[in-house]
Amino acid sequence: MQAPVFIISPVRSGSTLLRAMLNAHPDLHAPHELHVRRLRVEFDTSLAEKAMEALGHNKADLEHLLWDRVLHRELVRSGKRFIVEKTPANAFAYERLSTCWPDARFVFLLRHPASIASSWYEASPGKRTPDEAAADALRYMKAVQRARKALPGLTVRYEELTEDPERISRDICDFLGVPWAPELLSYGTPDVVTKGLGDWKDKIRSGTVQRGRDLPRPEQVPDVLKDMCRHWEYLT
Repeated sequence: MQAPVFIISPVRSGSTLLRAMLNAHPDLHAPHELHVRRLRVEFDTSLAEKAMEALGHNKADLEHLLWDRVLHRELVRSGKRFIVEKTPANAFAYERLSTCWPDARFVFLLRHPASIASSWYEASPGKRTPDEAAADALRYMKAVQRARKALPGLTVRYEELTEDPERISRDICDFLGVPWAPELLSYGTPDVVTKGLGDWKDKIRSGTVQRGRDLPRPEQVPDVLKDMCRHWEYLT
């Protein structure tokens, strides 16, 4: 697998919108969330483990081979040039992703932390309180921030993507070394809109980029998110 693209973002940050846009590009295959980092290799016997050790492979190496094969097979099936993977939990495994694919490209997708928390709560209001949603979403934000500090890549803001999708999509195409395509602005209905594999709301199903919600006022930002808002320059 050559030069895979990873969208590194918190939950509820617009990654499904971005993947739907990119999937409309003739050179980019952006399937639903693949969760490949959750694929594991186990040794049924100590002899199997010794055999792999004799080849110079540890468990992590074999998992990387498995991940690479899964992505490669999906890319070949699509007939396109590059694969794009957007599972939010990838932010917690950026070191392994960069080890598995040294030539990987990373697009960091940010959104106002308070908007992330509100959307995360609204996605499953019976599962978590607003405070719990903010705390849980913050875990993802911190992981994304660690990845941004450690890896080269392009930073994109959800608010700018929805406000000026042509400009931002051109920036992304330039970063990825592919020509811009107008199909990115009218991406059609995503092929998979299943909860747990990406966003499934009406905005995504519309097939075109919709304007995002208004930014929260400073006094509406939960205290637990204020530091991250400053790091991401949403608050001064």
